[in-house]
Amino acid sequence: MNKTIYALGFFDGVHVGHAALLDRCKTLARKENYRAGVVTFAAHPDTLVLGNTPPLINTPYDREKLLRERFFMEQVVTLPFDEQMHTMPWRDFLNMLIRDYAAAGFVCGEDFRFGYRGEGNADALEGFCREQGLVSAVVNDQIIDGIRVSSTYIRRRIETGDMETAVKFLGHPHILSGSVVHGHQLGRRLGIPTANLRLPEGLAEPKFGVYACRAVVEGKRYCAVTNIGVRPTVEGRSVTVEPWILDYDGDLYGREITLEFYRFLRPERKFPSLDDLKAEIHRNAGETRAYFGE
Repeated sequence: MNKTIYALGFFDGVHVGHAALLDRCKTLARKENYRAGVVTFAAHPDTLVLGNTPPLINTPYDREKLLRERFFMEQVVTLPFDEQMHTMPWRDFLNMLIRDYAAAGFVCGEDFRFGYRGEGNADALEGFCREQGLVSAVVNDQIIDGIRVSSTYIRRRIETGDMETAVKFLGHPHILSGSVVHGHQLGRRLGIPTANLRLPEGLAEPKFGVYACRAVVEGKRYCAVTNIGVRPTVEGRSVTVEPWILDYDGDLYGREITLEFYRFLRPERKFPSLDDLKAEIHRNAGETRAYFGE
């Protein structure tokens, strides 16, 4: 395995703060002629540390997709955060990365904690790297509009429907990937053929309503009007994600699509009739095209 400088963290959302970390990692790797990589975890550390898992911005699949495809990280190491990892002393953790993953240096954020009881921190990491002759860097927090960029803040923006602020702090659209499943065919009967995705468990639930989105299908991006909610007009119960992909004419069942969320258009509500619902969705489609300048 080629020598690699690793950025360390959980990277939920892969936001502006993470981007600064990844950029520093890639800069150091180019300078040393090493690879640039990421070490992250399959489960959020709070699952074992605090006994509860916060709602996440991304699925593990989308997190790795962002790290590889948007940030071009050459190596993504996803470790299990189990009891063994939870109780591992911080020095043992770093030595394991050197031994098993050809680590030649590390980059972390200023508030990064790791190892048993969080006893490892940025200062400890830099001291260790000096001892071992490794490359290291600590990246300061990123501030936008006087607010520290954090996954927690972004999750709250998503949950309250403030998608444009979430996008600003992420530095890219909020994404959700999944395979299209069969729905109730109501949209098709209305002349609005929506795809149906399941909202994975454990994710921060966006405010119910309609969003201006892009949908990526087989590498091509389309405008999409996406409803997240329980479809009250037709007495729905379970939470669904239903994009109407504008200007797309094809069978999507079983295909993977990625939705990019940009703007909250309106809350979900119950309409007097299906005709009223159809008219509103067409109006939302016009808003979406206007938002993207199409």
